[in-house]
Amino acid sequence: MFAIFSAGLAPAMALMSFFYLKDRFTEPLHLIIRTFVYGALLVFPIMFIQYVLQSEAISNNSVIESFLFVAFFEEFFKWFIFIYTIYHHSEFDQHYDGIVYGVAISLGFASVENILYLITNGLEYAVIRAVFPVSSHALFGVIMGYHLGLAKVLGRKEKGNILLALLLPILLHGTYNYILDTATNNWLILLIPFMMVLWFLALRRVKSANAPISVTHVSRHL
Repeated sequence: MFAIFSAGLAPAMALMSFFYLKDRFTEPLHLIIRTFVYGALLVFPIMFIQYVLQSEAISNNSVIESFLFVAFFEEFFKWFIFIYTIYHHSEFDQHYDGIVYGVAISLGFASVENILYLITNGLEYAVIRAVFPVSSHALFGVIMGYHLGLAKVLGRKEKGNILLALLLPILLHGTYNYILDTATNNWLILLIPFMMVLWFLALRRVKSANAPISVTHVSRHL
């Protein structure tokens, strides 16, 4: 069991460290841990909602399942937790802070989800889970936090960026799940390029958000 917990948490810790150490003005560790825990606690109500939707067989459509049952519920609750607990916090005072807290919430969620998956299916899936599901959750968190940072710290189109912080992760997460749901035989052929694009988009936002405000280049692209 210790091995499963270690394997389940290790990729999240590595990714959290990667994004945390890129912060020019580091955030309080207790606040990052708290947001990580909030994300972790989200798993259980979301799993219950998804279980009810699936057991009631409300829809067998892959688009609805991928974008609504999975992506919408998971990203909405992560976005809601961010808005409710972090957005108005005094420590959220730099653009890049949004990325740090967005990643913390997302990785808290991904860690518990990952541990539960490994308990059910075995340690042999640890590496592929780290490379794809855990990493993708972190990158969705980057996108979310980037736009919330634009909204609060830079004051750029606040309502629009708050909305984009929800819609873009839903779109990306839904696409990720749709690939897994429909490309059963050649999913790696589609998912690897998707993850490469996702990393490219996320790292562009990391660089932009971490630049001094006076020279920050705000991307107009997804």
